Amino acid sequence: MGRAHDRVGSGHDSAMTELNFTGVAEQARLVSEGSATSAELVDHAIDRIDRLDDRLNSFAYVLRDEARAEAAVRDATPAAERGPLHGVPIAIKDENDVAGFPTAFGGAAFTTPAAADSEVVRKLRAAGAVIIGKTRMPEFGIWPWTETSANGYTRNPWNPLRSTAGSSGGSAAAVASGMVPGAIGGDGGGSIRLPSSFCGLYGLKCQRGRVSAAPNRHLWRALGVIGPLTRSVEDSALIYDAIAGSLPSDVWQAGPWSMSLSQACRTEPGQLRIGYLTRFGANTADAETLAALAETVDALREAGHLVSQVRPKLPEVSVPFLALTSAGVAEEAARAEHPELLEQRTRTLVALTAPLRGRADWADRTAVAAGAQFAREYFADYDLLLMPTTPSAAVPVGQLDGANAVSASAKATKASGFTSIWNVLGNPAAAIPSGFSSTGLPLSVQVVGPPDGEPLVVQVSAQLERLRPWAQVRPAMG
Repeated sequence: MGRAHDRVGSGHDSAMTELNFTGVAEQARLVSEGSATSAELVDHAIDRIDRLDDRLNSFAYVLRDEARAEAAVRDATPAAERGPLHGVPIAIKDENDVAGFPTAFGGAAFTTPAAADSEVVRKLRAAGAVIIGKTRMPEFGIWPWTETSANGYTRNPWNPLRSTAGSSGGSAAAVASGMVPGAIGGDGGGSIRLPSSFCGLYGLKCQRGRVSAAPNRHLWRALGVIGPLTRSVEDSALIYDAIAGSLPSDVWQAGPWSMSLSQACRTEPGQLRIGYLTRFGANTADAETLAALAETVDALREAGHLVSQVRPKLPEVSVPFLALTSAGVAEEAARAEHPELLEQRTRTLVALTAPLRGRADWADRTAVAAGAQFAREYFADYDLLLMPTTPSAAVPVGQLDGANAVSASAKATKASGFTSIWNVLGNPAAAIPSGFSSTGLPLSVQVVGPPDGEPLVVQVSAQLERLRPWAQVRPAMG
């Protein structure tokens, strides 16, 4: 897996240090077997947030009193009534409603607390999770770097001078630093996968319609989905099993899986036909990223899969992507309680893209049709597609410094060159840790699956995790 950082932190006793990076599934097991209480897990998470977040700027709100009260309720719940996430602290990206706190979309233009939880938060609580706080994001999730004029930079635990990417950068930093075992993000062009890549995490973007966007009818039209960022495949599978499912109010619906993702995580895949590519169109990656991809190809071949380089015919989706992004941002910005506090880049972007927004319904239809065509053409011959997640390891913070809407958009298009197409086409796609750069920054590969292919993506992700484990390698945050 390449160069490693500290495998344990320093300055704390061994048991406490290990708890810093204990995952969702392990924390749930600790509570279930009586080795830890929810109150202890929550107190530990809050203590770590208080010690580290001044450096990282991961959280918009920390629900100290609310989480402690919720943990007390969890600890008093009879064993027979406990869910799969019972007692585990989870963080929530700031585009999801958490009752009693503003849904600020990363900026300063919203101040009224939400009256009720979003559906994903409701399901997490129903599964026993404790909501620990809300995490930073760029305003409306527009940019693939978590930087705002209102809240500054969110910094990467592997190197605080580097970006977490975005838009789920606060969630990524919170998990990668061991503040929380898991966090909810959202992905409209790579926003789960890009931060997972930069922060050494596992991040699966599910198929559209897999997780309810309620109370909203959709998240950026056909593009956006909600899902977790975690340190392991098992943790993401456990969270997805708890939050999956649509409501009648959701525009997009997805059918049931062939098996739960937790089952998939424990199931070895059969021999698969896997294509891989190192570039498509103008999208390229640096030498270290491509070397990590090659090592992953070798590991898959050694596991018995048939892996070959491919040049699939990929549809041109830039116009549908822009139309859907423009409509999504404008619809969210229109809700602003204090529009004068929106970032200038946001206001300019909304103005410049107004002509595109009338094509949003066309773009929805085009996205669905293009996804179906690609599935017929590529997945008739191959089971999965492998490629880089990001063009490089984490870039420096300050990517938006001095950038206007046009120049920032051009940089963002390049940064998300390997990920945004799968939001348009709708395929499940996962960022998988694949090693480290020469400077100790995480690298990542991306596995793309067919429609309804999350179980297969998880099977292969878990197999790679067993062959080339990554979760024991940790940033030296203390």
